[in-house]
Amino acid sequence: MMCRCGRLQRYLLPASITALLLFLSSFWLPQVGMGDCENSWHPCLTFNFYLPTPDIPAGPGTGEGQSEVQPADGGVVLDSTAQLRLCPGQPFQVWRLMSHLTSSMATHPDDILLEHYLDSWDELIKFMESLGSLVNFFSQKVKDKIAVIRELAQQEREDYGKHRSGEEYAGLQTPLSGSQSRYRSVRSMVESELQRRLVNFNTQTRSGCRNLLRLHRSLLWIILLLQGLGEGPDARGVYRTPGELCRDAYTVALAPHHPWLIRRAAEVVFLALPERRVFLDIVCVTKEEDIGPVLNIVISTMKEVHKRTQKILAQHNMMELP
Repeated sequence: MMCRCGRLQRYLLPASITALLLFLSSFWLPQVGMGDCENSWHPCLTFNFYLPTPDIPAGPGTGEGQSEVQPADGGVVLDSTAQLRLCPGQPFQVWRLMSHLTSSMATHPDDILLEHYLDSWDELIKFMESLGSLVNFFSQKVKDKIAVIRELAQQEREDYGKHRSGEEYAGLQTPLSGSQSRYRSVRSMVESELQRRLVNFNTQTRSGCRNLLRLHRSLLWIILLLQGLGEGPDARGVYRTPGELCRDAYTVALAPHHPWLIRRAAEVVFLALPERRVFLDIVCVTKEEDIGPVLNIVISTMKEVHKRTQKILAQHNMMELP
């Protein structure tokens, strides 16, 4: 009897988790207007948990005094000791993430190039998916938001091709170059969507700004997670588990913006995260003492991207878009 009960519990737990996540994922299906809510099968739910994004605490070994990224054979070097190199056999590559992040900040000290920013997220999704199938609960939402911004940019390019006069592109504070795309950078996207009244501060809209804000919050979550992974052991020589690190980062970055049900589902996901050894393999280091130097340069760069995006969104009062 004990054997049968143990076997039953072993099968029921994964089934229960899967059912819960499938149910919760329905809340992210395409939203209907509140006026149509009573006539729709979609849950009639609204949540107002949108709070300003908190400051990122300074991590060990980051900030001023950090050496610049220098090209080297096989990767980039931090302080001549840590090498971000090609890691054979896995989708996520730290060096590729760094390349996209630095490229996103290449042309203006107070702006972010949107295409390179989204390319960075493509790589971060690979990182998330390397943590196991349950993390798809988060990564799929990120993919959806990236897709919306790219679709808006593509539609804008098609419209511009049809109307080459360019008159409607005048009036932006940020000069546009190349294809004159409104979605060339974070700042140009924000300014143009405000100008065209695509952003609504009271109801949800399919705007690039709204989806960027969600990516911005998720970036903070990943920054805090990586920062925790780079920390050493406690006084007893014990490292914090990935589940603990993810939970603590989520509590700061995302939980204030999620309803109770989603927060409970996130707890289930964090319990299923792999051991630290898997995280070390993902960033291509073999020893615990090597992970901090490798992550420090990545975290420092991600913080700068986050800071620039935060400044632009805050300047336009977009930190609490519904």
